[in-house]
Amino acid sequence: MNKNIYFASDFHLGSPDFFESRKREDRILRWLNAIEPTCSELFLMGDVFDFWFEYSTVVPKGFIRLQGKLAAMTDAGIKIYFFKGNHDMWVNDYFTKEMGIEIISDELVIERNGKTFFLHHGDGLGPGDRKYKMLRKIFRNPVCRWLFSMVPPRIGMGIANGWSRSSRAASSKVEVFEGIENEWLAIYAKEQMVKQHYDFFVFGHRHLPLDLDLGGGTKYVNLGEWITYNSYAVFDGDVLSLKYFPDKNL
Repeated sequence: MNKNIYFASDFHLGSPDFFESRKREDRILRWLNAIEPTCSELFLMGDVFDFWFEYSTVVPKGFIRLQGKLAAMTDAGIKIYFFKGNHDMWVNDYFTKEMGIEIISDELVIERNGKTFFLHHGDGLGPGDRKYKMLRKIFRNPVCRWLFSMVPPRIGMGIANGWSRSSRAASSKVEVFEGIENEWLAIYAKEQMVKQHYDFFVFGHRHLPLDLDLGGGTKYVNLGEWITYNSYAVFDGDVLSLKYFPDKNL
């Protein structure tokens, strides 16, 4: 049986509340069960959780079913990568130690079957959004992480819950496509193409499923999110396709 590579992002588990997240977690598990027989590698490309912070002996409560499933998949020989997003940038080594998952902090360039991929969650790239880019540097600073670790877990997780309730994932805003010339991640991808050829750019963060031709044999795919779209991408060894779950053709 041919094996595929799967990409997904922006599950935002934790937003807007426990009950909605549990339903979403169940949907994600059904998807993982469906793709597992044909999956060789799985790339979870950021914002899997709406907030995540690892203390030295404490991790956030919940979503144990997803963690158990991911552990079972790695035990079965499926390679899983977890990209730090802007909501779960404070992932440390828990997923690696407990589930055998490789953590990716920024971009990852890979080659599969002669095709080159540029992979990144997508936050902090492209033109504009200077305020967030500055905050990103602060939040990713080891001193900032250490200072937050001094906050007792009960208070820290309370801050996390407040963060989730006010996040973009909890809002009713509908993302719209306003032309490739206004897509900041497509602009960033084109800048990278000047330096080096890539067959595929794959990002999350945008919350809008996109499959765009950048010219020169290069495709840009945005993975969307799992609150509205349940979208993901699959590479079959030749073609990278954007898909939706449930899909009778999965």
